[in-house]
Amino acid sequence: MSRVTPDQLREMKTRGERIAMLTAYDYPTAQILDAAGLHILLVGDSMGMVVLGHPTTLPVTLDDIIRHTQAVVRGTEHALIVGDLPFGSFQVSTEETMRAAIRIMKEAAPQAVKLEGGRRVAASVRALTEAGIPVMGHVGLTPQSVNVTGGFKVQGKTERAARLLLDDVLALEEAGAFAVVLELVPAELARLVTERTSIPTIGIGAGPYCDGEVQVVHDIMGLFPDFTPRHTRRFAELGAAMREAAQAYVAEVRERTFPAAAQSAKMSAEVIAALRAEDAQGAAPDASSQEEPPAVSQAEGEADGYAPPKPARN
Repeated sequence: MSRVTPDQLREMKTRGERIAMLTAYDYPTAQILDAAGLHILLVGDSMGMVVLGHPTTLPVTLDDIIRHTQAVVRGTEHALIVGDLPFGSFQVSTEETMRAAIRIMKEAAPQAVKLEGGRRVAASVRALTEAGIPVMGHVGLTPQSVNVTGGFKVQGKTERAARLLLDDVLALEEAGAFAVVLELVPAELARLVTERTSIPTIGIGAGPYCDGEVQVVHDIMGLFPDFTPRHTRRFAELGAAMREAAQAYVAEVRERTFPAAAQSAKMSAEVIAALRAEDAQGAAPDASSQEEPPAVSQAEGEADGYAPPKPARN
C-alpha cells in the first residue's frame, strides 16, 4: 500500500472528499490509526501537553519531535506523516528553519513538516518547498504563540482579524504550502478561506466546512476523562477502560489469581526435584561449574508466546 501524497490531498479537495487527520506520537497508536484509514498523521508538539504533561507546547524540543516521528513512521505504511517544527526551531531565521526541517526529514523520515504562522513564515515555507520539503501551514490559534494571544481563544472574529487570517492563508499558498490547518476559527470564516484557497484546509475547532479535520487523538479517545475541549467529541472512553483494567489487574495480583497456569512457563519435574533435593541436603553445587544453558532461538521464543514476532514493517 502506497502512502498518501500532497497531490492526492489536493485531488481530494477538488473532488469534495473529506480528509481525516489525527495526531500520533508512538508506534502502536500509529499502527492502529494507519490501519483505520487515516489520511494524515501529525506528530504534533501537542505531545508536550498530552504526553509529557506540560501546560503548553513550548517546552517540546526538536529531539522530542524527531524521536516520536521515528516511531510513528515505523508504525505506518499508508498515512502521510507530518512532523511538527517546535517552538524555537524556526522563529530565528530561514536558515535555522531549514536546518531544523532537514534534521526532521533526514533523521525521522516523515513526508512533510508543519510550522505555525502565516505571512511572517512565508519566506521559510518557500525556501523549504524549493528545497524539496513539503510544508503544511497552521494559522488561527497558533499554540506556540499562546502567551501573545492571551490563551486558547477563537481567532479571526473581527473584520480586521479575519482579513489578516485570509491574507496569511493566501501567503502560505503562494509560498508553496500543500495544506493549512485552521485552528479555533469561526465556522463561516473557515468556509470562506476554504473557498478562496486552492490548497486543502484542515480544521480543528473551525466548523464543518473545511476540506478535512484534525483532532488530538487523546481527546477523541477519552484519555482525559475529566476534560473535553469544546471543539472535539469523544468517540471512545479509553481512559475509563484503562482505569478499570488497571483496577482489575491490581485486584487479581493481590488475590493471587494472576498470573495463573496459562501465563506461566513449565519445566521438567525431574529438574525441579533435583533442585529441591539440594535444599534438603543444605548445599547447592557451584553454578559456575555448570554448563551454560542452550540459547533460545527467536522462533522458539515466539512459539512459547514470550518473544514478539518480527515487525512486518521496516
